[in-house]
Amino acid sequence: MSCKQSSFLILANSHPMKWTHNSTIIFYREQGKVSVGKPQDISATGSLILKNLLFSSAGTYQAQVLYPNRTLAKMWTGRLCMMDKVSKPQLKYACEFKCNAVHLNCDVVKPQGLAFSWTLDGKTLISETRQTLRISLTQMKGEESFTCTAANQASKEISDIVRPTCKSPPPMLCFARQTVVAVLAGAAALILLLLIITVVLCCRHRRNKTHTRHRNKGELRMLSVNKRDPDSISPDYETMHPTESSPPPSPQPSPRACYQKVSQPEVQSENRLPQISTAAEGQKPSPVPKPRTKNTQTTNM
Repeated sequence: MSCKQSSFLILANSHPMKWTHNSTIIFYREQGKVSVGKPQDISATGSLILKNLLFSSAGTYQAQVLYPNRTLAKMWTGRLCMMDKVSKPQLKYACEFKCNAVHLNCDVVKPQGLAFSWTLDGKTLISETRQTLRISLTQMKGEESFTCTAANQASKEISDIVRPTCKSPPPMLCFARQTVVAVLAGAAALILLLLIITVVLCCRHRRNKTHTRHRNKGELRMLSVNKRDPDSISPDYETMHPTESSPPPSPQPSPRACYQKVSQPEVQSENRLPQISTAAEGQKPSPVPKPRTKNTQTTNM
């Protein structure tokens, strides 16, 4: 490979000439004699010929031409950049059913510093300049053809045509597995919390209901007792505290009266009748009338 850096129209072998690479002399000729380099490294016009370029060949080159009196006639400076030739890219694709898309990759050796471009059915996608391309499956109506191009300042290569075929089930949301697990765990925790709150509220409601029922029963029992007390009079209270209207107890016969003669029944009966009548008057007899005939007979006796 040759590289013509500069041309001098009028140049004679008697003109001293010097080439440097990164300030290092790589060619020097004076009075037709070459002391550094080879005569074939310079053309008839004074151009430097570079062969078998390597990355180490990159750098700054400078040429100086002098007059025979050693004064500067002309000087030229240039910079040489080295680049690898672009290898042919390999277009690969992968169907992402979860994301409902197809992912294309322009695979090339040493992609650093390369410019990428894409074509869809022969039309350049101007907005796509990355090494990868993602197309939604809904946008692909049939067998679309794709190509990718990798280029640098030295060369350019185009991949073969690729027609992705992605027959997928109904589209699904593109969520990671960790996200789905986290959402399910959160939902389960929320359901458990709601269940615990519901159980606690039910227990409290049942406890309050039972307490209210017992309290109502107690109030009803107290009301029934209070209603019953004013109408009933205890017989013990009447016995222990007799009223003024109640008749005095009848006198018990003394032991002596038991030993009296049986021949005095009439006297006993007469004495007993006034006591009975007196007791009857003090008790305020019931509305039922007593028979008068019995009293008359007793009086005659």
